[in-house]
Amino acid sequence: MTDMDTEDLIKALAADTRRPRLSLPATWWAAAGLAALVAAVVFMLTLGPRPDFAAAAETPRFLLKFVVAAALAAAAFGAVRSLSRPGADWRPAAACLAAVAALLVTAVVAELAVLPRALWATRLVGTNSLVCLTYIPLIGLGPLAVFLAALHHGAPTRPRLAGAMAGLLAGGLAAVFYAAHCPDDSPLFVATWYTMAIAGLAALGALAARRLARW
Repeated sequence: MTDMDTEDLIKALAADTRRPRLSLPATWWAAAGLAALVAAVVFMLTLGPRPDFAAAAETPRFLLKFVVAAALAAAAFGAVRSLSRPGADWRPAAACLAAVAALLVTAVVAELAVLPRALWATRLVGTNSLVCLTYIPLIGLGPLAVFLAALHHGAPTRPRLAGAMAGLLAGGLAAVFYAAHCPDDSPLFVATWYTMAIAGLAALGALAARRLARW
């Protein structure tokens, strides 16, 4: 390589380092906004809110679905952001995830305490279980792709775990929208079918991240 070639290479490398690159925190916030937009569009095109949304919004059991789903999304967002950086401590976010699970378990226990035993199975199965298992993953697929792309922008040292958290985040976000349509408000239903649907996205995220989020 001639001296001129070497000088040109150095200049090219220096110019490349001066190119603005979106920071990792900014990437995650942009991904969150885009994912929410994608989820909203899919939800409105496929389902839309339930006809009695305004009346249902006055009941605690209906509102609890949003609290649990939004809390899950927030905790998973913190977890996946931490896992996208080498050496970051994601244990605070893991504690938040455990708190969300505890909240849902508490709601289920309270439901069982006030509900006659003969109605347990009816409330658990609900009327919309297959729709739930179909549309939470459908609404969450686009957001999951967005979050996996954000992971690729980072440097996760545990890609499977990071991908699973991306799936939980996508599932929690999807559940927030789906809850507006779902006619089943029982915590028993939410703990069973919402959990299964979101777990499917978490598993898909873990599998996909093995290839997409490595660095």
